[in-house]
Parts: sequence; structure tokens; C-alpha cells
Amino acid sequence: MTTAMEHDEDLALRRSFLDRAKRVVIKVGSAVLTTGEGLNLPVLDALAKEICALRQSGRQVILVSSGAVAAGRRKMGLGDRALTLREKQAAAAIGQSSLMRSYEKIFEQLGQKVAQVLLTHDALSHRDRYLNVRNTLFTLLDWGLVPIINENDTVSVEELRFGDNDALGAMVTNLTEADIFVCLTDVSGLFSANPLTNPEAKPVYTVARIDAAVQGMVGTMHSGVGTGGMGSKVKAAKMVAARGGCCFIGAGREPDTISRFFAGELIGTFFLPQEEKLASRKHWIAYTLRPQGALVLDDGACKAVLQGGKSLLPSGIIEVRGKFGIGAPVHCVNEQGEPLAAGLVNYASTDIDRIKGVKTNQIEQMLERPKDSDEVIHRDNLVIL
Repeated sequence: MTTAMEHDEDLALRRSFLDRAKRVVIKVGSAVLTTGEGLNLPVLDALAKEICALRQSGRQVILVSSGAVAAGRRKMGLGDRALTLREKQAAAAIGQSSLMRSYEKIFEQLGQKVAQVLLTHDALSHRDRYLNVRNTLFTLLDWGLVPIINENDTVSVEELRFGDNDALGAMVTNLTEADIFVCLTDVSGLFSANPLTNPEAKPVYTVARIDAAVQGMVGTMHSGVGTGGMGSKVKAAKMVAARGGCCFIGAGREPDTISRFFAGELIGTFFLPQEEKLASRKHWIAYTLRPQGALVLDDGACKAVLQGGKSLLPSGIIEVRGKFGIGAPVHCVNEQGEPLAAGLVNYASTDIDRIKGVKTNQIEQMLERPKDSDEVIHRDNLVIL
């Protein structure tokens, strides 16, 4: 049982962050927004009212909304069968228009203007495009609008996808330097065990650090229509915490969840930020870019990278996995395959394969040309995971 003192401590912690939060990203999933008949309009209406209340309190709000594919699926009577990629893209095209039309109508009745922003992962994986998206969102916020963001499922193929809107919401939170990421889902938060199968499961109100114990609580629950389970939400919380933000996971269909949370009520699960936050560029390397390959390091290189803050030299590389070019993002893994760091390489995979295991003064001999760098990954482009 959680004691009254622990409750008070949890509440005090929340209030200390909530009181100074000025920019909020709210993500709401398909399991919350849709029913068997289509969009859940009462839920959309309640969500809009809560967002407008946050706006009236002086906060800026960005909404990351799922629901396009699910809405299109229901509209076309496609049932619950698995859809092909082409069918998902077509369903998204049908559902996205319905989704935005509903949002615009509801927000207009409340006197709030909105703007649609559709993104692919590719838009955030190039630094110049990343900054362009950021500038656009800041302009919309400065104009007093609520940006409504969704993945552009109509054109997204596997290599362009975020994977789920939990990851998209976390990336938008970090992109805009928002203070809090609110993730609304079909469960009330994180539990010590799966509450559907374990009657002893207890709610976890505050998470100071996402460690192995927290990962063990996640379980494998997935909603019927969403693409992410609790695991993807905790991963998103970790992404936000690494940049110095907070995350809240709560029940999207329960009345006034957002208002109750910002009033300081002890509901859902609140994730605290890391004490030492990653710089923007390093966070982008670690959490936005997708690794195009991996470098397997020996024990000495692992220790130098993890404990010594050193650059990665070719002498510590045992194996090169995948094919990639100069400047590509890769993961550094130990001999057991566990990811230790992410970074941008100074050499293509074919060249790294030729110089792996050799000292820096042997690089030119192995390449039979002048070397580009002593380091395979410079420490300025290397991030510990």
C-alpha cells in the first residue's frame, strides 16, 4: 500500500513541475478516439474543451492525434482484419479528412483555431528539415493556434514511419522543447504488474528513473486498434526524460483527466526528467535518427566509450554490421549485441571493415589513400544510450 506521506510527496513533486509548465504536447491514441462505428465525437469534444482550458491558463498546446487509419477503416466498413500497407494508406487518406473536419468544427465552436501538420520520420531525420518543422510549429503557437499533428500515413512506407504516435509525440515534445508530454491511452497508467491478469497489481504514480524494474512492469498489453502498447509509451517517456521533460500517462476516456492532472490530482503515472539532460543535437542523434548499421566493440573500446568519454577509434572495432555511408547514424554494441551508444560515422561501412582492429597510424596503409579522420566516431557525435 502507498502511504499518505508517499502520496503527499508524489503530489508535491507533480506540482513543482506543473506550476512552471508553459508548453504542453498531448498525444491521444486510436483506442481513445475511435469506436466500432468511427470517431468517438463525445471524446473529441471533451478533449477540445480541456485543451482550450489549458490555453486559457496561458499555456501553449500541441495535439498529436492518432485515429486517421481507424476512422477510415470504419468509414469503409473494413472490419477488424489486417490491412495491407496500400489499404492502410488509403484508409488514412479517407480517415484523415474526417478527423480534421471533426476537430476543426469542435474547436471552432469553442473559439479556437487549429492547424493540421502531417509528418513523416524523414522530415525529422534531416537536421535542416527538423529545424524547419520546429520553426513552423513555433509560428503556429505564436499565432495562438493549436497545431494538430499526425503521421502522414498516406505516403509513409516502413523506412519513413515513426513506428507509432507515442514516438512521434515524444519527438514533437523534444523538438518544441515542451515541458510536459501528456499521453492519453485506454489504460489508467503504469501498474506494478498486468492488472488484467494479476489482482495484486498496484498503480505506479511516479517514476523517477526508467530502469530494469520499470521495464519489467510494462508487460505486453496492446490495445485493439492502436499500434503501441505500454512499452512504446514508457519508451516515449524515456525519450522525453532524456531531454529534460516530464511525461504523464493517463486514461483518455475518463472524464477530465487533463484538468485533474494539471490540478495536481494523483492520477495516472508521472515520469520525472533526467537530472542531466542531453543537448538538442545529441538527443537528435540518439532518439530521432534510425541506425543504419552497427559496430561491435571489444571490451576495451566499450570501457573507453562508456566510462572515459572517448572517441571511437578503429582499434576497438571487432565487426561491422550493415552497409552505410559517411555520416550515417549507427549503434555501437558490445559482443553480446547490447546497444551502448549511438553516433555518426566518419567512414563508410566498407572502409570501417578494412580498418577495424588497427591503430590510427595504420589507417592510410589499410585504405591505400589519405585518411579522413583518426576517429571512426568523434566523441562530439557520440551519445551514450
